[in-house]
Amino acid sequence: MNTFDYDLIVIGGGPAGIVAAKTARGMGKKVALVEKHKIGGDCTWYGCVPSKTLIRSASVANLAKNLNDYGLEFNGEFTLNSNKVLEHVRNIIQDVYKSEKPEVFNELGIKVFFGSPEFIDNHQINLGSEKLSAKNFIIATGSSPFIPPIEGLNTIPYLTNETIFDLEKLPSSIILLGGGPISTELSQAFNRLGVDSTVVEMLDRILFREDKELAGILAEHLKKEGVKILIKTKAVKFIEKDSKIVVTLQNETGSLKEIEADSVMVAVGRKPNVDRLRLENAGVNYTPKGIVADERLKTTAPNIYVCGDVVGPYQFSHMAEYQALTATLNVFLPIKRKVNYHNVLWCTFTDPELAHAGLTEEEARELYGNTVKIYRYDYSRVDRAQADSSTIGRSKFICNKKGKLIGAHILGHLAGETMHEVQLLKSLNIPFTKIAPVIHAYPTYSDVVKRPSGQAYIEKLQSNLFIKLLKIFFSKK
Repeated sequence: MNTFDYDLIVIGGGPAGIVAAKTARGMGKKVALVEKHKIGGDCTWYGCVPSKTLIRSASVANLAKNLNDYGLEFNGEFTLNSNKVLEHVRNIIQDVYKSEKPEVFNELGIKVFFGSPEFIDNHQINLGSEKLSAKNFIIATGSSPFIPPIEGLNTIPYLTNETIFDLEKLPSSIILLGGGPISTELSQAFNRLGVDSTVVEMLDRILFREDKELAGILAEHLKKEGVKILIKTKAVKFIEKDSKIVVTLQNETGSLKEIEADSVMVAVGRKPNVDRLRLENAGVNYTPKGIVADERLKTTAPNIYVCGDVVGPYQFSHMAEYQALTATLNVFLPIKRKVNYHNVLWCTFTDPELAHAGLTEEEARELYGNTVKIYRYDYSRVDRAQADSSTIGRSKFICNKKGKLIGAHILGHLAGETMHEVQLLKSLNIPFTKIAPVIHAYPTYSDVVKRPSGQAYIEKLQSNLFIKLLKIFFSKK
């Protein structure tokens, strides 16, 4: 009978790996966690925590610059000095890291190792000068910024989300390659902190995975704030000249032009972290998109499971945690669970925020044609939004012919928080109309959900056969 050092070794100490290790330990298993750099992963060090801290600082700066919008007057000269903002970001990172230090896991009975593991076979890994064995493995190595092969890019000091928060101070100008969530969030934050920000996107709009209508409203708002957005444009060459970075851009007609900035940030996508793992030794198949796994997150090796960015298809911390829980339970329990991506939710943390669940209008109409029903409600009609001077935004709910939600999108203040009532309804397959009679506190942003539900409820009543007969009856009197 084989004996192993551990019941489970988790490779990767980001959100997915942390959840997997803690779950297994909570089930009484002997667990080791192997991390290449720092526990906490992308979320703590390069993603969620630093970016949202920066966004909050930028929001405060924006409020201070617009005191008149709130009936306030500052008797003096307002000057924005953002030289310490990145130091503040790093301080917050360290505060969050306190709960993720190795000693915290050791106290839980989870043995922490640092290094770059290589599989010997599907039960053993090399970790520097020592070998570790386990009955089972969970791979949660995450992803890294994808660097496109553009001429000259490798000759300039470009930034990514993994390096930008290490700067001592913000640049005076920046070009952000890519129009996804990272670029969109940071371009607004930088702009509010006094950085001249330009987004370069190859497609015909930013945030192409979002509902086109709401993404368009957000793009126009960003432009009004001062963010430059260049769509249908690609970077074709980089050079460094007189301490500036010069980028040659090509538009859809093939015309070229040059723009320059102090810094360039690359945010055009992510690649799975599979290098140097020697997965082939363990019988684990992978592609450029990530590790191959079935619906239960089992790889092509029967005792190795996977979760998080390295398997996809969604690269969000909350999805990584969901997958980690599913994978860990499948490792140890006889009844295996399938991952269900039907109710994926995410939020882009611009101001206003843009929350997303299910199909966009374009996707819904492609699948269901004109049988879908769409309900909208503008933030400008919400009393609380009026009181807060936060009237930019719109909620949009897409229902099938049975009145069930197949898509929900909210652009507006606190959209990420407001969305969860809808997410609960959608996940439980409850008709959208059920929200209408539920008592909601006033005045709150919940109106952007309750009021559209009321519209759907009235439509349902009007289509009811009994109500129609009553109308006919009374119309004849």
